[in-house]
Amino acid sequence: MPTLRFTKQAKLIKTDEFSSVFNFRKRISAQYLALHYQPNTQQHARLGLVVGKKIAKLSVSRNYMRRVLREFFRIQQHEICHVDLVIRVQKKFGKVDFVQIKQEFNSLMAKLNQRVNNDMHTNKHASPQLNTPLNVPAND
Repeated sequence: MPTLRFTKQAKLIKTDEFSSVFNFRKRISAQYLALHYQPNTQQHARLGLVVGKKIAKLSVSRNYMRRVLREFFRIQQHEICHVDLVIRVQKKFGKVDFVQIKQEFNSLMAKLNQRVNNDMHTNKHASPQLNTPLNVPAND
């Protein structure tokens, strides 16, 4: 059984990692959360969180939101496709909204898995195989 620890390998830390996910321009939004994602080559999903000061002025509130989202990710990390994931909070939430946030997170993860699987499926059938030789006429 896989461990449920949130390891250092499961975190997006560097600015370049965040930038590459944002520049990939794939996003799924809901009322409270916006999910930016990019497929990665590792065998696990990686998480980055963005909670701006415009959303919540107090660091206590921002840290609570990060903690809650990190916990949801930790529990589901082995069911999520291999993507770099940046979750951006769009609207402030607190303890009162916990159940709604959990439902929103679960529905976003289901949509994410569905989209990534569809993208991988269409890319496999759309692109030609790389190992086949090219039919180039010989110059005689």
